[in-house]
This record gives sequence, C-alpha cells and structure tokens, in this order.
Amino acid sequence: MRVLPAVLSLLLSLPFLSPAAPRPNILFLLVDDLRHDTFGFAGHKICQTPHLDALAAESHVFQNAFVTTAICMVSRASIFTGQYEARHQIHDFRTEFSPAAWGKAYPQLLKEAGYHTGFVGKYGVGNKMTEARKTFNFWRGFAGQGRFLDPRRKDNQHLTALQGDQSLEFLRTAPKDKPWCLSVSFKAVHCQDGAKRQFPPDKRDEKMFADVTIPPAPLSDPAIFQALHEPLRTSESRRRWEIRFSPKLFQETVKDYYRLLFGVDREVGRMREELKKLGVAENTVIIFTSDHGFYLGERGLAGKWFAHEESIRIPLIIHDPRNRKKRAQPLTELVLNIDFAPTILSCAGLNAPESMQGRSLTPLLAKTTGDWRSDFFYEHHFIPNRIPESEAVRGQRWKYIHWLAPKAGVEELYDLSRDPLERNNLAGDASHRETLATMRKRWKELKAEAR
Repeated sequence: MRVLPAVLSLLLSLPFLSPAAPRPNILFLLVDDLRHDTFGFAGHKICQTPHLDALAAESHVFQNAFVTTAICMVSRASIFTGQYEARHQIHDFRTEFSPAAWGKAYPQLLKEAGYHTGFVGKYGVGNKMTEARKTFNFWRGFAGQGRFLDPRRKDNQHLTALQGDQSLEFLRTAPKDKPWCLSVSFKAVHCQDGAKRQFPPDKRDEKMFADVTIPPAPLSDPAIFQALHEPLRTSESRRRWEIRFSPKLFQETVKDYYRLLFGVDREVGRMREELKKLGVAENTVIIFTSDHGFYLGERGLAGKWFAHEESIRIPLIIHDPRNRKKRAQPLTELVLNIDFAPTILSCAGLNAPESMQGRSLTPLLAKTTGDWRSDFFYEHHFIPNRIPESEAVRGQRWKYIHWLAPKAGVEELYDLSRDPLERNNLAGDASHRETLATMRKRWKELKAEAR
C-alpha cells in the first residue's frame, strides 16, 4: 500500500516512533587539593595545562564554584550524596556510608538505572569501602592516601600515570551496549604526608620550571599572618606551612605542586584521545573539578580547612558535547560540590532523590533558569584542637566567618567586591554593624537549613 507523503511525515513525527536518544556516558574527574586558579585558561602565567585548557575552550567553565566543607572525606561524601556534612554525618576518616545512605548516592542510582560503573583512585570515605565495592562494576579504588611512588609497581610508575592506565582499561573494556559512568579520583595534587619531599612528581616532569622563579604568595606579608586570631597562628595549618612554604622550601614545593598538576593534565589528554578512538567522545559528558582548594603559602598557612577563598574555591568544567550552545564564559552563578550528584543524575535522565540538597547545574548551561542561590553555608568541624573549627556564609558580595572551638565567638566580615583577597576584616567596624548583624542572622538560617 502506498503511503501518502503527508501521512508519512506525520507518522515519523510521532514521539513513540522516534528512536530514543542514547543516554550519555559520564566521565567524572576529581583532583585532590587543586586550587581554582592554577590553569592557563584561568590566566595562570606559569602552570602548564594544555589539555585542560583545550577542554575548557570546548566547555562551560564555572567561575564561582565552591565546596561546603574543605577536607577530603567530607567533601567526597558530599559529592557522592549531594548533601552537606550536617546531613550525611561523615565527620572523620573512619566513618563509612550506611547501606541506606549509599543507596541514594549517585553511583548506586546510576547502576540501578542500567549504567556500567567504574571507580579509579582515592575513595576517601572510610577504610572498608564495603558499599562502594558492591556498586562499581570496575573497581580500582584504594583506602587512605596512597603513594605517588612505590617500588612495588613496575618501573616505580607514578600513581597519576597508573590511574591514567586504569582509566583507559575501563574505557576499553566497558560494554558497548550500555552507557557507563567512570569516576576518577586522583591522589594528585595532594601532598605525600610524612615524606621529605611533599609533592613528588613523575620523573618525566622533574626538570619543568627549572629556570622559573615563582613569585611570592599573595598575602605572604608577615603582618597578614600576625593579624590572624591566635588559634590560627598556632594551628596545624601553620605547622604545615613551616615544612612546605618557608622561604627555604617555597620555590621547590610550589614547582612540585605544578608538576603534579601537569601529570594530571597529561592523563586527561590521554583519556580524551581514547574517547575519540573508541568513537564515544560525542556522547560523553566530562566533569572536571576538585575536592577543595589549597593554600600555597597565602597568609602564612598551608592545607585547606578554613573559609578563605584559597581553601573553598574550586575549578569546575562541564563538557557536554550534546549541548553546543555556549553561554557567555565563564559562568558566574554560585555553584557547590553538593550540586555534582544531581547534575550527574540529570545528565543520565534521572531525577535526584529528595535527600539531595544540591541542584542540577544542567539548566545553567543553557540559562533556562533565573532562580538560583545567592549565598551558601560553609562548615568545618574536624579536630578543632588542631584545626580551628569554623562556619561561614559566602554570598555574592559579603562573606561572614564565625569561629568556634577552640576559641569561640570570633567573627570576620569581608566585602568581596572591594576586597577580593580578604585583607580587611570589617567585623569590628561600626559602619558595618548592620551588615554584620544581617550576615550573622543569615548564618543561623542557613545552618538550620543544612540539616
């Protein structure tokens, strides 16, 4: 029977006759202790990140991405669950996910939806990793911090390169008939705790920056350090500054940090090349980010933990080759690590469970929402006898920090529009009394909401 052209056109336009768009693969790349500004695409003049620069040029880059707690185990738990520490209750390195909590984490939800799942690298939440091992079809995770160099590995291969090899193994062995999600959690650029050389790079990168002099860290004037309140000046953060960023150590420590980042960049390039070879690059969403920031000697401090921008601000690139319409770059909305899980689920066509406190970022890619957060709650409560405990509100203009143990009640207030480096604490300025009261009230409101 001959079908009239008009009827054929109508039939082909019916949704149930149109083949469903294939669900995308998802590659989630998490770097440890990586600052938001150490990239060519971010304007850095010394760091070399050619593959990440190329990725950023083809992607959406978020300028104002932050974590809700700047320490690895808490941030990773927030990334998996889309929740604040106040809700997921992962407070230390020993606590594991309960089966119920993991049941609503993004890897488990993706697996239940038919995704082939893989994990490579530093898991970071507890030491047994019981629930995660059940979920991931491909498991190359490890507990603890791992070691960059280990003579037991063939040719003492650098851990970053090994993680690259493991990621390529996953890509090459993933089933062709189902979508996949690979989460790669680099140890780099975290230090090697207890080692004489704190940031040992790949031997291939030893000579990088040999003829470069690293400029002094911003805010490295001793007067800035002396202005910190007493628990900070004698904290673990200061002790670690002494073994990493004292004048005798600063140059090589920072160069090694940059060398480790170059090693990560190389592996990102290898992964992208493999995606192209396998013919899946055009259907693979790539998310690149960090678990928190890092002090490179600013304020006379090292580590992370505190609510300064160096610590809580992170890089964020989202590459979705299916979405060719790019907004003006970079995107300026306040986005958080608790948004990653809802975003990953959204990319897979899944709704986030009500337990998730973050929001999918996919509407921001096309600017299909005008309703977005204007501030957020920050908290850090780990070992307050060594790392002063604090909570904060970070808004678009103002930041309020409230210090808790071991010396409770100290407040800081910064006007980020006029003082982006947070030099001048306005909490004691009578002309800002009303703003201080408003931010203090907002801190209490957001703290209650986070639970």
